[in-house]
Amino acid sequence: MVERAQLLELAKLYGTPLYVYDADLVVANYQSLYKFIPYNKLQVHYALKANYNIALLKALRDAGAGLDTVSPGEVHLALALGFDRKKIIFTANNLKDEEVAEVQNLNVLFNIGSTSRLEKYGKAYPGSRVCVRFNPDVVDGENAATATGGDLAKFGILMQDVDKVVAIAKKYDLKIIGLHEHTGSGLQHTESVFQSMKNLMSLATKERFPDLEFLDFGGGFKVPYKPDEARVDYVAMGKEICALFNDFCKNYGKELELKFEPGKYIVAEAGTMLTTVNTLKFNRTRTIAGCDAGFPQLIRPVFYGAYHRIENLSNPDGAKKVYDVCGNICETGDRFAEQRELPEIREYDVLAICNAGAYCYSMGGIYNLRSMPGEVVVSGNKAVLTRKRKSNTDLVAELLNDNIEL
Repeated sequence: MVERAQLLELAKLYGTPLYVYDADLVVANYQSLYKFIPYNKLQVHYALKANYNIALLKALRDAGAGLDTVSPGEVHLALALGFDRKKIIFTANNLKDEEVAEVQNLNVLFNIGSTSRLEKYGKAYPGSRVCVRFNPDVVDGENAATATGGDLAKFGILMQDVDKVVAIAKKYDLKIIGLHEHTGSGLQHTESVFQSMKNLMSLATKERFPDLEFLDFGGGFKVPYKPDEARVDYVAMGKEICALFNDFCKNYGKELELKFEPGKYIVAEAGTMLTTVNTLKFNRTRTIAGCDAGFPQLIRPVFYGAYHRIENLSNPDGAKKVYDVCGNICETGDRFAEQRELPEIREYDVLAICNAGAYCYSMGGIYNLRSMPGEVVVSGNKAVLTRKRKSNTDLVAELLNDNIEL
């Protein structure tokens, strides 16, 4: 991880708010999955939606990663960066027909999650190779909004509709080469992974799907966010995954490729957002530390109630006090932490909001017309500013330039 002294140096050099990423850790996390899951035909597809920083994507490309993409824009970006199109899976939902045609022309594999879209896709592109996404009927995830299986999820085809899938494929001569499922983000129970695998594998018979080349079990690998949160035993988990899949392949009669699509696991712990405290306010029972960033720049706490560890880089040994760490947006809920014990915060101290590599910058926006932070990527001993923070005048000029006058 990037050390405290370097983080403070980068804050001074580039100002705050600022995102800092450890590219070496990103690659190491990607490679660790091949150690944890020692299956001969494993392919890891990084979930691009987690973080689309160009430097990190190039590092993953060079390490051999595939990509899980969820929009036409992500596919265009992946191809522009030189990712092997054979390692790109497109798993968007609720697409317009025009978007389907756009991505079809890019010649990447579609992963289709509804019988309605499968029917329309087969009619428009008969004879195509496709992957089909099923709802694994397992509910798990760190938040209800990120659980992607079960009755409330909009994703995937119900397992009970497998015969409809087979009929549509036969009708349009579609070659189903892969089956897919995804249970949720930040899976809380390893048993959920095993059960969802079993559920998908129960559908994947040679009689129904004779042309399978792979099964894809999505992502959702958990990383610890809280200080007392235990790490998952991924070595033990990987052994069980391999045992289940090897048994399945023996029954299927062919060694298939095994795919996973982690995002958070690869990038979350490699990212830090730096913010400077510019205001201290004492509101009877609360001490408020006001920062120069807000929830549009790191939305997970207000959006999901997510916990992010916070460190006082400027005063790490200060006496512990309790703070609400608040942002600069005109919303009462604009808090990064509430009633959090931290080393004494003084005005102009720099705070590090940790585990900010996944679903932080990528979910950001410019609400209140405040620019997104700059981004620095550290690799080895080299730190590079990969994206500048727009000045207020640059931000306004961009909006004016984009305006179409009626």
